[in-house]
Amino acid sequence: MLKIFRLTALLEGISYLLLFSISMPLKYWGEIPGPNKIIGYAHGFLFILFVVLAILFVFERKLSLKKGFLIFLSSLLPFGTFYLDKYYLKPLSKLEEA
Repeated sequence: MLKIFRLTALLEGISYLLLFSISMPLKYWGEIPGPNKIIGYAHGFLFILFVVLAILFVFERKLSLKKGFLIFLSSLLPFGTFYLDKYYLKPLSKLEEA
């Protein structure tokens, strides 16, 4: 579960950055809407998958409501999922490997 959640968090973060840094400027400044539609659908799917997996992860690990909220909040902030992975999920995966 942890590996799938980490991968989804990273992909969601990448899609979020691609959406705001590449496809939205192309749509609004360059009047090229095609990439925004594709990246937008991908990001929407990854966001929903992230939220579902975050809920399952929180219940599986019996985390507090506060930690669950912070995990969810990381998906709304730019670079939030990268921070989540580096400072919370990656150390957990190292503990599980040991």
